[in-house]
Amino acid sequence: MQQHVQIQPAEAFVPPRFTVYQHRQIDKIEALHQLPEHMRFEMKVVASVFPFRVNNFVIEELIDWDKVPNDPVFQLTFPQRGMLDDESYEQMAALHRSNPSTEEVMTLAQEIRLKLNPHPAGQMEKNVPELDGERVEGIQHKYKETVLFFPSQGQYCHSYCTFCFRWAQFVGKATRFNNNDTELLHGYLREHTEVTDLLMTGGDPMVMRTVKLRGYLEKLKEPEFDHIRTIRIGTKSLTFWPYRYLTDPDAQDLLALLKELVDAGKHVSIMAHINHKQELRSPATREAIALIRKTGAQIRTQAPLLNNINTDPNMWAEMWKEQTQLGMIPYYMFIERDTGAKRYFELPLYKTWETFREAYKQISGVSRTVRGPSMSAGPGKVEVSGVSEIAGEKVFVLRFIQARNPDWVQRPFFAKYDETATWLDDLKPAFGEEKFFWEDEYNAM
Repeated sequence: MQQHVQIQPAEAFVPPRFTVYQHRQIDKIEALHQLPEHMRFEMKVVASVFPFRVNNFVIEELIDWDKVPNDPVFQLTFPQRGMLDDESYEQMAALHRSNPSTEEVMTLAQEIRLKLNPHPAGQMEKNVPELDGERVEGIQHKYKETVLFFPSQGQYCHSYCTFCFRWAQFVGKATRFNNNDTELLHGYLREHTEVTDLLMTGGDPMVMRTVKLRGYLEKLKEPEFDHIRTIRIGTKSLTFWPYRYLTDPDAQDLLALLKELVDAGKHVSIMAHINHKQELRSPATREAIALIRKTGAQIRTQAPLLNNINTDPNMWAEMWKEQTQLGMIPYYMFIERDTGAKRYFELPLYKTWETFREAYKQISGVSRTVRGPSMSAGPGKVEVSGVSEIAGEKVFVLRFIQARNPDWVQRPFFAKYDETATWLDDLKPAFGEEKFFWEDEYNAM
């Protein structure tokens, strides 16, 4: 029997009608008409390659149009010229000027996308497991304790983030990764009792109707799944469409499902992607946070450090403080991954550490649950713990927060200091070593 959670009466939050704009409707966004024509053309060109989707709540509630194009949420959701290298941009711009067919644009876009490392860190080669000798599409099992599931119904978002490392999920079937087989998910979890955590990911699982989400999760309350202790749901909905928890037709059932899972003994964690404190200013978002907390579920927050969006350490400190005050748990500062439009968003590794450190110094112990800056690289999550000088050599101090081999976790290792390095692959071992301690084992996997 479902236990319904009482939410604030709907009349207290009257939602706008959900309206979404994709690349073919970009000219219909009235707010963009204030921008110069050349900027609107650049957006069309870039949106031909990268996914573009934005809704009216983001446009009307989160973007400060007096500060565009430098507004952080505008940069977060609208395509920018610098996301493409000059050669790719000029190719696509020239095509647009020639009145091309849709097929011509799609063909060139796919050629460009394949150069942008659409599935980084061995996602397709090393993360996809097998069941009865066959690849289990739609599941990734990189770390022993954690399984990621990509439900087919959740492979889009209320709005897309320009930096998203999962951008390839949204631009065509050739690069998409998903599954809608509930029996396959449950069968895999039943077989793998070492798994304690299920992460529902996408896209955004919260775009699904609750009846679909319930189909994946409700069965996990049964005794045969007692080994699944934690259910995580990755989502941007708290800030991009908070009405999912307030006034959507099945909002009550969604909150009830979270409470049922908690009451069944599961740790339920909403993994909220929040990239800038500006996203927290809506009263609807704050109410959604409160309602989720009433179910017993926790909310953990995470975001990458992004050039052109959130490089100010003072902003990070204020955001973590505010998240803690609202009852959320700051969880990760990530480093922009080596895929897609990374050229526009990436920062040197030394700068990521300096920014994290400057922000971390300003917060109290209750907010120091946050970890980072962390690279979700092929061998695991690698934290840049610091920059130091050891035996006369300037080095990066690194460690695994999580790893393909659990024995690698928390073992410090060192890389030569390099001011141009932006990712693990750019680093060389320090102290004359030929390889990092984990390299041979990782390459043999």
